[in-house]
Amino acid sequence: MKTVLFACIHNAGRSQMAAALFNLYADAALVHAISAGTQPGERVHPEVQLAMNELGVDLSQVKPQKLTDELASSAQLLVTMGCGEACPYIPGLERDDWPLEDPKGKSVERVREIRNEVTERVRELLSARGWLRKDSSRLPETGQSPIQGA
Repeated sequence: MKTVLFACIHNAGRSQMAAALFNLYADAALVHAISAGTQPGERVHPEVQLAMNELGVDLSQVKPQKLTDELASSAQLLVTMGCGEACPYIPGLERDDWPLEDPKGKSVERVREIRNEVTERVRELLSARGWLRKDSSRLPETGQSPIQGA
């Protein structure tokens, strides 16, 4: 089982969306995602919760967590999203950077656009690595409610 770690500054927006979407579309027998932040916030941003709820993903009970060297060393891939040099360097850990806008305080329309970009990147990563769920085409696409996508 491989672990992908999505990291941003507050672990309250981009990285939470990425990990949740990754786990939604990933083959759970092969890989799973976690997320963390260099300066974790108190909760997932309400505008992010709203945009994710539209896809049937509930982040209301998720608590942001601190990105530690130990947590990073448990992963095989670290995807950073705006934490730059504050994200730890772990020798041997594959790393990628997705320069995505922070959704904090943005309109729900803008957060949807960011969510859609995250979804595209997640699906591309899963497809490229052969980790995409076999039935992922039956899952909701961005811009659709879970009922429309079923």
